[in-house]
Amino acid sequence: METGTRSVLIVEDNENLAYGLRNNLEIEGYAVSVAGDGPSGLEAARDRAPDLVILDLMLPGMDGYRVLKGLRDQGLDMPVLILTAKGEEADKVLGFRLGADDYVTKPFGVLELLARVEALLRRSGNGSADRVSGSVERFGSVEIDPGSRTVTKNGADVALTPKEFDLLLALMSRRGQAASRLALLREVWGHRAAVATRTVDTHVSELRRKLEDEPASPQHILTVHKVGYRFRS
Repeated sequence: METGTRSVLIVEDNENLAYGLRNNLEIEGYAVSVAGDGPSGLEAARDRAPDLVILDLMLPGMDGYRVLKGLRDQGLDMPVLILTAKGEEADKVLGFRLGADDYVTKPFGVLELLARVEALLRRSGNGSADRVSGSVERFGSVEIDPGSRTVTKNGADVALTPKEFDLLLALMSRRGQAASRLALLREVWGHRAAVATRTVDTHVSELRRKLEDEPASPQHILTVHKVGYRFRS
């Protein structure tokens, strides 16, 4: 694959795992750096501005959640792939709420990880805004500005993660047509094949929580039984 000089920062305290990841990524043509704890990982991300961060959650000095929050609080919007042994849904939801873009649970297959890295980098900086008109979109009390990638509800700013925003635009661009989970995985996350993941469902849940007046009874981001989701303005 063509990766040019795309850079990846691995924040992982397991030296053997970090070494293996680095080797595999460098074979694929990436420029790779490694940080072995939370504080140095946050500093490296800030100073080097990598194109993508692979982030463990269980880190010395500062856990991965705090590193991720620190990245987003400082305005760093590069894709973050969480890599961890913590596979509970609550852990994933928290990671997505803090701004993670994808989540791989240990143990994992190297080929799958490389495919997800490639997909995130392919999508980075190339979201779904070009499929929605540049004018402000509105539904209910929500306003979306694709150009500035900002969202407000009742006049107050709503903080969406980059992938939540891309997913919202992908749904809106269909103008009421249903979208399958696989189609959304391909469009927003760049996955080329079906994978065992609840990424779409988790992000939809977060969009409803942030944008719907009654998330349990959504009026705009609707489930299509046995298909996926559709948007209703």
